[in-house]
Formats: sequence, structure tokens, C-alpha cells
Amino acid sequence: MFNHKLTPMKPLKKEDIKQEVFDLYDDYAHNRVSRRLFMDKLSTYAVGGLTVASLLSFISPDYIKKIQIKSDDPKLKSEYIHYDSPKGGGSIKGLLSRTADTKVKLPGIIVVHENRGLNPHIEDVGRRAGLAGFISLAPDALTPLGGYPGNDDDGRELQSKRNRDEMLEDFIAAFEYLKAHPECSGKVGVVGFCFGGWISNMMAVKVPSLGASVPFYGGQPTEDIEKISAPLMLHFGELDTRVNEGWPAYEEALKKYGKEYKAYIYPKANHGFHNDTTPRYDREAAELAWGRTIDFFKEKLA
Repeated sequence: MFNHKLTPMKPLKKEDIKQEVFDLYDDYAHNRVSRRLFMDKLSTYAVGGLTVASLLSFISPDYIKKIQIKSDDPKLKSEYIHYDSPKGGGSIKGLLSRTADTKVKLPGIIVVHENRGLNPHIEDVGRRAGLAGFISLAPDALTPLGGYPGNDDDGRELQSKRNRDEMLEDFIAAFEYLKAHPECSGKVGVVGFCFGGWISNMMAVKVPSLGASVPFYGGQPTEDIEKISAPLMLHFGELDTRVNEGWPAYEEALKKYGKEYKAYIYPKANHGFHNDTTPRYDREAAELAWGRTIDFFKEKLA
């Protein structure tokens, strides 16, 4: 029974939460445990005044307060477009962003979402890339199923219904669309997060003319690595053991085939450390990684 006379709790901080809670959320966010099991396990950490509701609220994304660049920012020209993906999901929706006053053709960046569709955070990242001097395209791989449904739980469920290789084709088609766009210079790179990190790695394998690839904590390819021609910049969180366990073999192959790459492992950072809408966010690591990413694209897509 709850004591209704409990004094109001102080606002939770990241330091108040055990690492096991972040690991549990990571399992849930990647469909390795059901929601029921997730809630059951989460309840074991609801001690010392913590409630399941407060824990769940704290670790869930905040898409209202945490958006950095509003969709109507006057410095940006940002709009939804559709492009054809004949080998993937057909007509795919994406957010196209670039500065409002640009007079020259811009290098392009494909921004690839996590395993839950084009949510407000990834749209925000797309706008950030636009403001940084690029024309960015952030596609929604959930378009054939009606698009991002408005919340991440349903988004994850929808994305699990799509074939991963067909979704890869959607982002390759996005690359071709952006490369040919009249406002693009023809030089296009890709950045992706989680599932999008895997897409970024795979596009490096599959797209010979890709200008640069920046996977954030993404799964690694295990074959055809010799086909990679794009320079890579890879970002990992030190605590993200699930993704990191595949890195040594991938790095060995990159070295074997003489591929150009830079890799950074950020101390004490979790999977998802760049996502500033969740408590896994590590501001220092995220800002450093994003700054490196933008500098890398400016160099490689010039």
C-alpha cells in the first residue's frame, strides 16, 4: 500500500537511476523484452520513495521540452516530401531541411532514425543538419504502414513488421533522391542512430558513391566490408556493450582492407547518448560527437 502522506519527491536526476534501469530500458526499446516483463522488472527498482510511474516517466522521451529547433524556425526551409523507393516501401515520406536563404547548392545528409520511425527527435536532428549548412533528408521508414504513429512504443511495434533489407532500400533511394535534388551539390553522406547506425554502415557497403558515413552506436556489417569506399566516422558509448561487442571484428576488417575510418568511444556513455529527449543523453559526449560529425561532413562532402 502507498502512504498518501509521503512528502513530495525531489525531481529525479540521471545519477539517481541505477545503470541496470538504463540497460533494462535498452532491452525494452529494442524488443528484447515484452512491455509486461519490462514493467515487472522496472518495479524491482521502485524503492526508497521511487514509484514505477516516476521511473517510467523519467526514462521516457520528452518530445515537448527537449526539441532544439522548432519546425517553424524562420532560418530554415523545412518541408515534408515524398520520394520513390521501388525496391523498398514504394512512396516514402521524408523531412527535407536547409537554410532559408541559401543561394548555392549544398552538400546533402541523409538522417536515419532509430527503430521507431521518424519521431520528433530525429526531425529535430534533421533540422540541426540543415542549419549547419547542409540539405538534409530524414525519411520515415514507417510510411508504408501509415507513418510514425505519434509515440515510440507503437512506432517500435510498427517498424518490427517491416523487412530490414527493404528499409535499407528506402534509405538508399533517399540517397539517390537527394543526390539528384536541384538544391544539392551531388555529394551526399549519411548519419544514423541505433537502427540508423546499422543503416549507415550498410549504406557504406552498398552505395559506392556515398560521400561519408557516420554511424552512431549502430550494428556492424559482417561481410562485403571490402566494398566500402566512403570514409567512416563511428561513435560508440562505453556502456553500450551489446553494440560494442561487434566493433573489434569490424575494425579488424576495416584495417585489413585499408578503409578510412575514425572511431570514438565515449566514456560512461550509454546507447542512445546523443538523444537529448531521454535521460541516457550525455550532453558532453553528444555535443562532442555532433561537432565531430559536422566537421567530418564539411571536410568529406566539400
